[in-house]
Amino acid sequence: MRLIRSIIFVVWYYGTMGAIGIAMWPFVVANDRNVWKSLRIWTRTTLWGLRWIVGATVSFEGLEHVPKGGALIALKHQAALDTMAPSLFLPKPVFVYKAELARTPVLGAYLKKNQIAVDRGGYAKALKSLVRGAREAVANGGQVLIFPEGTRQEIGAPPDYKPGIAAMYKDLGIPVTPVALNTGLVWKPSGIMRSPGHVTIKVLPPIPAGLSREDFMRELERAIETESEALLPPEKRRTVAA
Repeated sequence: MRLIRSIIFVVWYYGTMGAIGIAMWPFVVANDRNVWKSLRIWTRTTLWGLRWIVGATVSFEGLEHVPKGGALIALKHQAALDTMAPSLFLPKPVFVYKAELARTPVLGAYLKKNQIAVDRGGYAKALKSLVRGAREAVANGGQVLIFPEGTRQEIGAPPDYKPGIAAMYKDLGIPVTPVALNTGLVWKPSGIMRSPGHVTIKVLPPIPAGLSREDFMRELERAIETESEALLPPEKRRTVAA
């Protein structure tokens, strides 16, 4: 039964992406801000599908820590859901995405509008492009979201934080808001299987600007990993250093 529900949900997920993407495209062409409206519509239809097809629900905590205006947001990354759900509590989310995703039908056209593409083939060039894009987005009031580990991780996998977020933190000179989550409980990093249950996306207090690179990365990893582990059932937790 779980396999059947998962297949139905995947059809729902991609079907609504195509339908909403095509229907909203004329509005996006008229005004880039409709990218965010389209994303919110798709996110709500996805959460509806998770609830009524899969039997999984999503809640948000710590919304009092959501920054106003331009900001840097660093999230744990366990599922594709992590790239959608923040649109429900951020007014202008700007995602950092792999450049090759721009070739994806429908989704690629939206990503090109007001998101930040990064070519991971050349590190130095990619880092400069990332920082430049983040600076511009924040100046325009966008909330730049980055997954410090770069890719989705299985629950229980050791953390693997990349330095891109540290470069952005230093260049922009603003706080970074960490976000913990446990979306991997219902939505695996790969494959079609979805599981019933409840997941939480938790916005944490911001890390202040001005820390050294080492102190910042240490605090970012500590905050995200500790809180993400705390959101897991005891049998799935691993020990996180204080």
